[in-house]
Amino acid sequence: MPDMAEPGLVPAALLGLCPRCGARDLFAGLAHFAPRCSTCDLDFASFNVGDGPAAFLTFFVGALMVGLAGWMALRWDPAWWVYVLVLTPLGLGVTTWGLRAGKAALLAAEYRRRAGEYRGSGSDLP
Repeated sequence: MPDMAEPGLVPAALLGLCPRCGARDLFAGLAHFAPRCSTCDLDFASFNVGDGPAAFLTFFVGALMVGLAGWMALRWDPAWWVYVLVLTPLGLGVTTWGLRAGKAALLAAEYRRRAGEYRGSGSDLP
């Protein structure tokens, strides 16, 4: 497919682009990959992204929400329901967007480096 250009890692991650053709159809849901690209027919199911983005986001979003809650407490000392109204949607939004970007970045990196599971015969193992 000579007329298609591979997007860079950052645009592919932030916009959910296919790593081969740049079509914006990497996701079929909030953070669920589509089975394949509708433009270039790249099979997204063959990539193994794993749970790396989710584990990283747990620590990042947790630290961000605790820091923000502490700052709000020291700055304004709002009622408890203000924390719920502000931090819950913010935490869900950051987590969802971060999970999408992290999964897309790992898939794009795996595609660019042609990474995959080792499928040797087993005879070369000690």
